[in-house]
Amino acid sequence: MKNVKQQITRDQPAIYQIQVPGELDESWSDWLSGMTMAVESEGEGSPVTTLTGKLDHAALHGLLRRLYSLGLPLISVYCIEG
Repeated sequence: MKNVKQQITRDQPAIYQIQVPGELDESWSDWLSGMTMAVESEGEGSPVTTLTGKLDHAALHGLLRRLYSLGLPLISVYCIEG
């Protein structure tokens, strides 16, 4: 059985996971392209918001621009399923 890698393309949606510092309020969920939000905080450390959802390439760029306009630095952006 061969191991087949699926290549990410700009026209096909993929599932992305984006992490930003701080705690985004649930009211932002509609503004964030319908991504699900989870806020994690370890002990005394600062909270981290993780956004997960299926986006095409254009929607991903739009979401990244929105986060930039909020002044949020990115911790990570992962394509977890293409």
